[in-house]
Amino acid sequence: MVAFLTTWVFAFLGYLALAAGSGGVLGLWEAPEIWIGAVVATAVAALSSRWFGAQVPGRALSPWRWIKVLAYACGKFFVELTKANFDVAGRVITGRIRPGIVKVKTEFGPGAGIVMLANSITLTPGTLTVEEDAPNGVLYVHMLNVPEGMENRDEVPVRELFGLDCPKSVKGIVE
Repeated sequence: MVAFLTTWVFAFLGYLALAAGSGGVLGLWEAPEIWIGAVVATAVAALSSRWFGAQVPGRALSPWRWIKVLAYACGKFFVELTKANFDVAGRVITGRIRPGIVKVKTEFGPGAGIVMLANSITLTPGTLTVEEDAPNGVLYVHMLNVPEGMENRDEVPVRELFGLDCPKSVKGIVE
């Protein structure tokens, strides 16, 4: 039942976010839009709650955890994202690129930590996580510019991909 309710809430809020701006209730939605959102959320929860809620422990719903996620997304990750955008723009203009795939060692095993870190890497311009070896805590990352000397190393610690300590923040969120 918790999985159903959690899925329903996320689906309903997602629907409302996508439908915002249609009208009268709070200036954002028409009343029928809210009813349609509730029906759609019920259908989504009925069809997918067993998958969505299968790996969501109660602590994943902790407000403190979501504050940490928001702080990470608007803080360290946003800074890294901004720096990467400028770096990629400069490399596109100048043509200075050294593409390659690097084996990156993380401190995470299978689970949310390695997935969140892989997504952070992939969302950052100039990098793309192409493969994950979660049992060994390894990601294979394609980089637009592999720094000099990095291509000769067997593994690169994940902290070297970020100027700020994003892996430490991810660890604080998932543990």
